[in-house]
Amino acid sequence: MIMDKNTKIYVAGHRGLVGSAIWNNLMKRGYTNLVGRTHKELDLTDQLAVKRFFDEEQPEAVVLAAAFVGGIMANSLYRADFIMMNMKIQCNVISEAYAHGVKKLLFLGSTCIYPKNAPQPMREDCLLTSPLEYTNEEYAIAKIAGLKMCESYNLQYGTNFIAVMPTNLYGPNDNFHLENSHVMPAMMRKIYLSKLLHEGDWQKISNDLNARPVKGVNGNADQQTIIDVLSEYGIYENKVVLWGTGKPLREFLWSEDMADASVHLLLNVNFKDVIGIEKYSSVHYGVTAEGKVDRNESSGRGGAIPALGEIRNCHINVGTGKEITIKELANLIVNVVDFQGVVEFDESKPDGTMRKLIDVSKLHSFGWTHKIEIEDGVQRLFEWYRSTI
Repeated sequence: MIMDKNTKIYVAGHRGLVGSAIWNNLMKRGYTNLVGRTHKELDLTDQLAVKRFFDEEQPEAVVLAAAFVGGIMANSLYRADFIMMNMKIQCNVISEAYAHGVKKLLFLGSTCIYPKNAPQPMREDCLLTSPLEYTNEEYAIAKIAGLKMCESYNLQYGTNFIAVMPTNLYGPNDNFHLENSHVMPAMMRKIYLSKLLHEGDWQKISNDLNARPVKGVNGNADQQTIIDVLSEYGIYENKVVLWGTGKPLREFLWSEDMADASVHLLLNVNFKDVIGIEKYSSVHYGVTAEGKVDRNESSGRGGAIPALGEIRNCHINVGTGKEITIKELANLIVNVVDFQGVVEFDESKPDGTMRKLIDVSKLHSFGWTHKIEIEDGVQRLFEWYRSTI
């Protein structure tokens, strides 16, 4: 599919970390016919509401960046929510995209889909080869189902749905709420609040809690109440306690880089490119020039294209191919925040997967590489965070 500047594109999750960056990237490229809905305006877990939306808007392309997300604590506490909410969102959006003839869909997953002990760096074909990490198993299963939906719709119905699996993301519009944020923003906020406690800067602490209350406690609470609630998250005066050993290695990608990669793939890569279908006869196997299986020429049932063999692992890893330990990340944040206190690690708490580096060879083969390195990204994130309080 060739997408011109007038193509109507629905960005699901357009206010989120990645969705907002994708929206801005499309706008900068001249794709201004964009459609977005907040959660209040459209509950993507509501099947009838999603159908009505597609009936009314008739988007030609869809970016599915909406998801129910969180870190280790949230994944442990809300296991049922993580699998059910994400499955509902994906089933509703993907099925309605097909039913309404959407020409191109980009589904955003996560590299937590890979096995806990997958060979490093993780290639796309290590999916489903061994058990998942227990602490985020439900979210991972939901995302695996999402990428398999895209793959299966393509094979059965000839759609052009692409699935991308980003590594750990961070950037503008990141989630800094301590109850369900990811590792980098949570760590950054904890260290900054600990510094403010040491400096006795209650005005900035109040501003922070008014912007992002913690367990219902905002900046209007008395100082002892604030001290008590922050201590529940390992935040003390000039001391921060983080979960785990600090030894796990993580790969991080700046969200605006992720957006640029996503838009690059949306505009330039089709399903036929991902599976290398050009090596087969498009006439004999019923494949159109856009990479769609023509239901008039093939059986189109259950992915029945026997001559192509088994087609799987059609998703694309998106990351930097570089990693850093959690302790090294903490030190980077300490330097950026200019924190003079102590960072301790509570080794009784879980680490999660010890290493999660992805192989980005497939991504590079489609002509895209990252631009923002972690040192620059941490500085940018802290500047954005401070601008919001």
